[in-house]
Amino acid sequence: MGFSPFHLAQAQQPAKVPRMGYLAASGSSPNQAFVQGMRELGYVEGKNIGFVFRTAEGKSERNADLAAELVRLKVDVIIADGSNLSLAAKKATSTIPIVMTTSTDPVGTGLVASLARPGGNVTGLTSVGGELGGKMLELLKEVVPRLTRVAILTTKSAANNLFVKETEVPARALGLQLIPVLVQGSDDFKGAFRAMTKERANGLVMRLPPRTDFAHFKRVAELTMKNRLPAIGTANAWVDAGGLMSYGADPNISYRRAAVYVDKILKGTKPADLPVEAPTKFELLINLKAAKQIGLTIPPNVLVRADRVIR
Repeated sequence: MGFSPFHLAQAQQPAKVPRMGYLAASGSSPNQAFVQGMRELGYVEGKNIGFVFRTAEGKSERNADLAAELVRLKVDVIIADGSNLSLAAKKATSTIPIVMTTSTDPVGTGLVASLARPGGNVTGLTSVGGELGGKMLELLKEVVPRLTRVAILTTKSAANNLFVKETEVPARALGLQLIPVLVQGSDDFKGAFRAMTKERANGLVMRLPPRTDFAHFKRVAELTMKNRLPAIGTANAWVDAGGLMSYGADPNISYRRAAVYVDKILKGTKPADLPVEAPTKFELLINLKAAKQIGLTIPPNVLVRADRVIR
């Protein structure tokens, strides 16, 4: 599968056109911020770069086969969205360079030896794991002072297991009990919320991948409204879909930076020599419409810190 050509001025065609393999958890094309980043670096599809796009369509059991397919196709570099696909790619090859567009604790999950010195064929971008989870809990408790039991809606993976484990430390410090609730796909959402009700959760951390389909974010947001459950996620799209709050790095920045990594690798730099980058800026988004629907008042001291407010 390919995607629409880049509309750029003609670029000089090299003797051998390198090919990128792009692994996505969902969607029908590479992230547009990554595409734009490649354009700005002068790459024109069919002229000086080729693309092979593969998507798991939300089915993580396909990750290994898709990664193996890209290896068989002998692409020159693999771009992987998230920890799960990065791990699948690393298992499939130890020689083809792999660029992570985002990942949760790549050291803890074994993707790299260290952030400063990755040491193998994997490099790219990371998100903050336990620290991010702790900050999300702090924000949720500021908004819901009586918060005691917090569900974490997530998918089963080594990265998400690690996120839950690392978030347990700040949770204990805040006097909160975490309740992991695992889903495989959108068909599990209703059952997940029944489990949260049974466990008496009075708050939710929404830990679905940033590239989750907007319709799925919207469905979870609807269920939080129906169950009057205050929830915070990491993706801006979560709030745009009707979620209460989000706190996290702008994923578009990471995708654009991933293009820079690809460019350096294609020009001869080894992944082992490219330090993994962590985000430096985090955004707080608040949806006052959602707050009103569940009868929640956002404290002024939280509202004033928001980067964007939906009224």
